[in-house]
Amino acid sequence: RHLTIAVNISVKQFAQTDLLRQIDSILEETGLDGKFLKLEITESTIVGNYQAAKAVLEELRNRRIQLSIDDFGTGYSSLSHLHRLPVDMLKIDRSFVDPIDDDSDEREIVQAIVTLAHSLNMQVIAEGVETAVHVAQLRNLGCEFGQGYYFSKPLDCEGCTETIASDPQW
Repeated sequence: RHLTIAVNISVKQFAQTDLLRQIDSILEETGLDGKFLKLEITESTIVGNYQAAKAVLEELRNRRIQLSIDDFGTGYSSLSHLHRLPVDMLKIDRSFVDPIDDDSDEREIVQAIVTLAHSLNMQVIAEGVETAVHVAQLRNLGCEFGQGYYFSKPLDCEGCTETIASDPQW
């Protein structure tokens, strides 16, 4: 099986002029194929300098690296820019996920984000998934992926290896 590793990129890291060289070096050093790397960037990373950010994202896409907008819904996304970015996934912020247990407006916001992402040919991951109700609600809303304590608390390398080897089915 092939696993994907997700790495958060900070605004400061994204602005480094040698970011692409650093990533190329890491991929070469580790032998990791770019298609198994997902870089997560926040909306605010892109807002400051859209043209430069888009150029870097396109270079990353050329390396077959997956791209995700992290904490979607908490920043100041420009929908006119979002559809032009080479992004594979939107990651819904946990602040929208936690209250979907209840009959809340957040459920409608999550549905809107899922619909938007799908119309832009993106997948959706929800963060902060902590209950079976969260999983059921998110599945009903069409969300493809989730992360959170429902699946596992943070693990060290050994614990991660054991969990993967056990082939959990959620």
